[in-house]
Amino acid sequence: MFYTRVNIRNSVGGGIILHILRVRCQGADEFHEHYRPDEPSGGIFCPTTRKLETATPVVVEIVCNGLPNRVLIRGTVVSWRPALPRLRVRAGALVRFDADEVGKRDFVLDTLGGKRQAPWRRKHARIPVALPASLRIGSETETIVAELREISVSGALVTCAVQPAIGTAVVVQLVPPGGLAAIDLSGRVLFHAGADQTGVKFLFREGGGSRRLRELVRRFKAS
Repeated sequence: MFYTRVNIRNSVGGGIILHILRVRCQGADEFHEHYRPDEPSGGIFCPTTRKLETATPVVVEIVCNGLPNRVLIRGTVVSWRPALPRLRVRAGALVRFDADEVGKRDFVLDTLGGKRQAPWRRKHARIPVALPASLRIGSETETIVAELREISVSGALVTCAVQPAIGTAVVVQLVPPGGLAAIDLSGRVLFHAGADQTGVKFLFREGGGSRRLRELVRRFKAS
């Protein structure tokens, strides 16, 4: 049975509105009915009745049996088409994945194709954001310009020109929505996604750290 559900919601980060399209399918075969390998970095057709203009930035949230977690892939709308009920054509948008998201694209394709063992299942869903941040690596005093791309109460995904080695201690610095002062989030590099994306698992050195992080994530959800 073919089953795909698409929701659209907005997430605000750094003044950028991200349209989020959720694609839910039963397995690899249904995913490939939507996948568009002819796009330069890959793409996907997202059924939705909401008209989206060409070049609109979006986040595709892929939820599929065979993947351990939902995967968030950024892209841009190539085209949108209305529904043609008599021809059984569904309304929807063709989304081209961003070039720097090929690591996530390959993860989805390899995992669903059985070429990669599915890693751990996250306890907390990631929230897509677009927020300037800084990254301090190990005992270094200097920070490196970065961007926060995803966050949850357990970890984050940051984009940075320097990709610390897996296992390295890092500190992610950012100004939360509505805040004035930067906060520090200590963590450790857990994985790499592509050439410049780093997955960080948060570590708490004091009891209040987890509570503050939950409040930060709540503010992102409310933005």
